[in-house]
Amino acid sequence: MIVTEILGNVHEESGRELVAGRHVEKVVLPSAELVKRIQRLTTDHDREIGLRLPAGAPDLKDGDVVAVEDAAEGGTGEDHGHDAAARAGHHGHGGSGRGNAVVIQVLPTDVLVIGARSITEMAFVAHSLGNRHLQAQFFDEDSEYGAQVMVVQYDHTVQDFLEHHGVPYSRQERVMPVPFRHAEHTH
Repeated sequence: MIVTEILGNVHEESGRELVAGRHVEKVVLPSAELVKRIQRLTTDHDREIGLRLPAGAPDLKDGDVVAVEDAAEGGTGEDHGHDAAARAGHHGHGGSGRGNAVVIQVLPTDVLVIGARSITEMAFVAHSLGNRHLQAQFFDEDSEYGAQVMVVQYDHTVQDFLEHHGVPYSRQERVMPVPFRHAEHTH
């Protein structure tokens, strides 16, 4: 099966409707793999899937639906997310009447959740970490963190920096909504 598009996301109503009543196979990926446009994936049922997303397609994220297959597929049924070659090689896994769906599941990332006490402290931390070319993600009170925080991938030197400067933080395992990308360093 060759996947060429992301069909939806199970964290949204339209994505939940796509997989409703279907047997769901999962592709479990670490965050670093979400940015790759072309790769070979294996579902939790040991089925191989080729991923070939076009340039400009968004990165994969947790809950993305990459394939939906009808149970009565024989070349005439509805077949989303992959090309005609996959129809001939369809494997019927599962007992649901609607067929299979393949969904991305992201492994948690080791992160530092930084909860600076003031805008000045956050600016100091962000500026200092920016000089290290670390990517950060910011969240507000309405997020799952329940506070204004900056989140970076775990790095022992960042942890040492935060401890040295008395900045509150916690180390957590989190499924990030957006993958961290390696920052290019040019001046």
